[in-house]
Amino acid sequence: MLLREVGGERYLPIWIGAAEASAIAFAQQGMEPPRPLTHDLFAETIRVLGHTLSQVRIVNLTDGVFEAILVFDDKTEISARPSDSIALALRTGTPVFCTEEILAEAGIPVPDSESDDDEEVVEEEEVERFREFLDQVTPEDFDKS
Repeated sequence: MLLREVGGERYLPIWIGAAEASAIAFAQQGMEPPRPLTHDLFAETIRVLGHTLSQVRIVNLTDGVFEAILVFDDKTEISARPSDSIALALRTGTPVFCTEEILAEAGIPVPDSESDDDEEVVEEEEVERFREFLDQVTPEDFDKS
């Protein structure tokens, strides 16, 4: 999973499993399965109980493992995996935040292109740079031990 800093040039790479990636992709694409997936069920449970998820925060990084917190409207906080938190945030329209310390430690700067070329060309260049990055990066690159 790759999160982009709003108003900045850093990306936060978080390694997740295929099932978690599928849950996120389904939400991004607006796909609704015939029966609710776990994240859909949890989002509906929150709604039926009269609560809202007010924010997701990525708050910790220890030995390459990220931790997130779900923050609800009544200020209840629940520790969660970032992948589950993002999947739920996408389904509920909840903002996602990350501490500056984690972005400073694990964020990868990818500067915006300053070219005046057509926007489509600039986007293709960014995609190509990202593909090159993905071809070269390994999980060990994020091991801070």
